[in-house]
Amino acid sequence: MNTSLSLLLALSLPTLTACGSRSALEELTEVGGALHTPTNTCERYAPPKSAVSLPALLAEARADHSAEETGLYVIEDGGGALAARGWLTREATRSIDVQYFIFSADHLGLIALQELRAAAARGVKVRLLVDDLLYDGDAEILNAFNTLPNVEVKVYNPTINVGKSTLGQLSSVAYDFRGANQRMHNKTFIVDEEVVITGGRNVADEYFDMNLEYNFRDRDILLIQGVARDTQASFNEFWIDKRAYPLQNLLPAQPKALTTKVLTQLERLTCDPERFWPEVQQRIANAPLLFKEHIKAGRLGWSTEVRFVSDRPGKNDGKHGLQGQGESTRALIKLIEEAKESVVIQTPYLVTTELSQGLFARAIKRGVKVKILTNSLASTDNFPAFAGYQADRERLLELGVELYEAKPNSPVWAEVMTSELMRRLKEVKALPDMGLHAKGMVVDGELFVVGTFNLDPRSAHLNTECVVIARHRKLAQVMLKRIERELSAESAWRVTPSFNPDSEASFGRHWRAFWGRPVPK
Repeated sequence: MNTSLSLLLALSLPTLTACGSRSALEELTEVGGALHTPTNTCERYAPPKSAVSLPALLAEARADHSAEETGLYVIEDGGGALAARGWLTREATRSIDVQYFIFSADHLGLIALQELRAAAARGVKVRLLVDDLLYDGDAEILNAFNTLPNVEVKVYNPTINVGKSTLGQLSSVAYDFRGANQRMHNKTFIVDEEVVITGGRNVADEYFDMNLEYNFRDRDILLIQGVARDTQASFNEFWIDKRAYPLQNLLPAQPKALTTKVLTQLERLTCDPERFWPEVQQRIANAPLLFKEHIKAGRLGWSTEVRFVSDRPGKNDGKHGLQGQGESTRALIKLIEEAKESVVIQTPYLVTTELSQGLFARAIKRGVKVKILTNSLASTDNFPAFAGYQADRERLLELGVELYEAKPNSPVWAEVMTSELMRRLKEVKALPDMGLHAKGMVVDGELFVVGTFNLDPRSAHLNTECVVIARHRKLAQVMLKRIERELSAESAWRVTPSFNPDSEASFGRHWRAFWGRPVPK
């Protein structure tokens, strides 16, 4: 394998460069370490109880609505997204199915595991499906979690990481480049088969405004009944697919003492008010009360014109090399082909090809106005992707696309950074940097899309993705107004043939984008 190809492989799969770092397992189990808490903490602490049960809230939400309708609520803020997941986890009565590309072993990820553990202890069946990259995750911690009653953990496409040595990782990438790059990018959280949260957020601090250095402006959508059934069917299809391996088949059995220590530390972490703040606990307990307000205010929409579109496991059979579209790609192409007036897109990564450029060109020729907001060099977290966008930026302007690039410290973004950490930091005016991770599209002001799909070839041809497509004018207009605020001069730079905001980025960011250029689209 030549040197340039080795560089491309390493850049395309960043997990391979992090193998020597200190593991989350070591930090979690180290006596006296950062996550160690006193043994008596859990004996004196109990989380606040919610005054509203999930069945009662659902009954109120779907009163006067048929089973064919889907309830829709777009979650823009990170604090609200965390509270919703926490409350649903505590209120689940039958099952919780969790499917994520990233499930980190950071502060939030460990708390999430303990909350799922508490649900399983109540008799709730918990199934967790994670992608093999497990970026910033720890398979050994999941291995301990997997020993619990009512818990099952599976790993999707374990070709390059879980259970493999560094040599095995490199070998897998070198001899099956396409297979190693077929990642499960779906993100679904399903409770009792009738309430779903899906969208851009992974499970990690930075997706819920809980990181001190860098956070994502992201978006989810909550679904009640209706297409929740389709989301459940998609999860089940991935769960039984041959590419989903039980975790215990990939790793050796842990010593019982280590498993006990991991589980004990997880419990201590979540019942320590220094680690899991009382105000966060209270917000989780209050989540249904806020949702009742949304119902009364008409912010929960209902529609029969809703689709959950997911790619099938193993998307792209390889007959056409790296090319080959999935269901999500075809559905989004069709929406743009049928647009009559406007297409407004929000995507963190904008890497176009002749296909997507042609799609935009034809729409603009029909009189459709196309606006796209993406990350700037100053805000992006993905430098190879930005380098791909840089190469085609002038071409998109020539086609007539209105291009906007996000400012990293937008006051408009700060409005949806509502976690308790951000509230404390706002008081001292010390907000961390932010980048765009929300994926969304509004077509003709009446149809909107929320999902996992980035506007790049990886989402189109390799990763499995999922999107919710809904026709609901009121909710579409709310989302459109939010995006248009983020297009404003206080939040984004308008790119023109004579101006782009690359000069606003540091030298280090230019340097990293430069080294991203060899990575193929």
